[in-house]
Amino acid sequence: MKRAEYEEYKKQALEYYKKASIVLTQKEIDEMEIIDLGIGDFYKTGLTLVVYVNTDYCCAKEMVLFPHQTCPEHIHAPMPEIGYIGKEETFRCRYGKVYLYVAGERTENISAVPPDEHYTVFHEIVLEAGEQYTLVPNTWHWFQAGGEGAVISEFSTKSHDEYDLFTNPNINRTPSIED
Repeated sequence: MKRAEYEEYKKQALEYYKKASIVLTQKEIDEMEIIDLGIGDFYKTGLTLVVYVNTDYCCAKEMVLFPHQTCPEHIHAPMPEIGYIGKEETFRCRYGKVYLYVAGERTENISAVPPDEHYTVFHEIVLEAGEQYTLVPNTWHWFQAGGEGAVISEFSTKSHDEYDLFTNPNINRTPSIED
């Protein structure tokens, strides 16, 4: 992604944090992650992320998804070599609406539109502002914002997102910015 795109996405994300009444420090703004996942269509597949804390015991983040933007299907898989059993995470919708998909009985006529063919779990959980849902470790999942976008808080155990596994083999979790 180009530096100018990164700055524009960041500016837009800050407007969503403001809508959700989430106040960020200048350090948090400076360290905000714009994650395009290497797909080349950020408004369709990607997210904006602010990490408050990520220790051996807990992690807290804020995420922005633009209207109909998708965080693609992935899993926080166990890594026995470092004693990691996967990530337990709770998503709390702060603004907008989020369509969360996990393994389980397939929901007929899901609300979201998967952006490509690499989606396999379709049990729908709808989160409105103020609602939350907890995923147990080692759960395949993906989520998409509704038409007005969404702000989501994540509370979890230790995060090793750089090792996430995705059903789409074309995804690159580590963003890069070109000048």
